[in-house]
Amino acid sequence: MYRKAVYISLILVYLVIIAGAVVRMTGSGMGCPDWPKCFGYIIPPTEKSQLEFQSAREYKKGQVIIHNETLQVANADFETKSTFDPKNWSRYEKHDYAIFNPWHTWIEYINRLLGALGGFAVLIMAILSIRFWKESKKITLLSWTALLLMGFQGWLGATVVYSVLAPVRITIHMIVALLIVLLLIYLLYLVQKPKKHPIFSRGFKWRMVAVLILTLIQIILGTQVRQHVDEQVDAVGYAAKSLWLADADITFYIHRSFAILVFLLNAYIFYENRRSKLNQNLIDWVFGLIILEILTGVFMYYLDFPFLTQPLHLVIAAVIFGLQSYVLLSAFREKKTSAIG
Repeated sequence: MYRKAVYISLILVYLVIIAGAVVRMTGSGMGCPDWPKCFGYIIPPTEKSQLEFQSAREYKKGQVIIHNETLQVANADFETKSTFDPKNWSRYEKHDYAIFNPWHTWIEYINRLLGALGGFAVLIMAILSIRFWKESKKITLLSWTALLLMGFQGWLGATVVYSVLAPVRITIHMIVALLIVLLLIYLLYLVQKPKKHPIFSRGFKWRMVAVLILTLIQIILGTQVRQHVDEQVDAVGYAAKSLWLADADITFYIHRSFAILVFLLNAYIFYENRRSKLNQNLIDWVFGLIILEILTGVFMYYLDFPFLTQPLHLVIAAVIFGLQSYVLLSAFREKKTSAIG
């Protein structure tokens, strides 16, 4: 039961990463300008008229309207009169963003729902881990650490909204998501039945450490490149895709050049896996995904960001990180008695 809970938690966390990538691709990050509710509703509105001031209408405390291009929050439960009375409302203080787009709102709302489901799954996983306390305190402690990280991630999501999508906070948000993935994969590794593997050489193990670090650096660099793209979108608009990377900064060129190093090291590990018959099928998957990752990067640069290439680029990177983490854990599972590779 616990192992299934870890699997479900990991799948939901990856779904949240996918949803987050779609949110960024569509520019929906401020679709819900408040947190944890969305325009003060548990289920957000679908039409702008629902957020406009209406006379003779009952409002609940905390409900939000857009009035004179500002967010106004109801101070208490009350029924409106014929005109807007500022005494009944307070201006939203976290930021001054007051735009409603139903598509953006519901894309962001689905992202939050998946985050809540992921948090609930991790909570169940943590509760189930208590039975391991006598057998392995590590599993219980790490399970509850994962739950704490999910809570921290939720708080980070709120700060991202309050900051009106500050790029640094988005980067931190992504890094914490990867830490949660790494922790869940480690927990999955701990409760899996040990499989017989060839004995891995010390060189192979440290090459896996190096490639995992390189992948993490690439993801961070990619997030910074995305920051530049977001700034260009604000400057030139969504229609001018050919201009998004026309004046790219040094981070983009480092990210692009770094990809060559990542490819070469993974290609060598792929060759080593085949030559030494390590039978690590996940390495084959990693190498194939890296080729696909490079292709999506090429398409974005030379074909002006075809549909879905942006979220695919991010999600593939996150999957590669997860697979590499599991291979690394497998490589360190057994004590070395002889060398392979």
